[in-house]
Amino acid sequence: MPMDSDDSLFFKLVRVVNLTARPFQQRVGRQHQLTLNEWRAMAVLGAHPGYTATQVVEQTGLDKMSVSRALAGLKRARRLQARDDPTDQRRSRLYLTAAGKELFGIVHALGRQREAELFAGVDAAELARFGATLDKLMASVASSAEPID
Repeated sequence: MPMDSDDSLFFKLVRVVNLTARPFQQRVGRQHQLTLNEWRAMAVLGAHPGYTATQVVEQTGLDKMSVSRALAGLKRARRLQARDDPTDQRRSRLYLTAAGKELFGIVHALGRQREAELFAGVDAAELARFGATLDKLMASVASSAEPID
């Protein structure tokens, strides 16, 4: 039986993500020479300085190659630096540079503004239920996902 995209919750979820991501590239990405995946990596590292690339993969839900390209782009732009992990020399810890932190602050504020606009017509109880539902979905997906090497 064909899936009706108007009724599919999965399709609606994907569509919301795509529609909310599009303005990022049009407004923020071009102005700051920042890709969406670079921003996603920055968002994780802004909140969790010292994470490894594998942890960025886990937190963003992106594949390893996408994260690798995003991290390489951030390094080229001098927005990210890698430091050897003192407990495991095979691993690097990732930190935003001063320029990366400055850009993170700017883009994070714009993101919060966009989030406020997006959820302006949704009351607090609906947002709480939606957040709880998303948490359940992420836990379900994470438990069924293949482990990251």
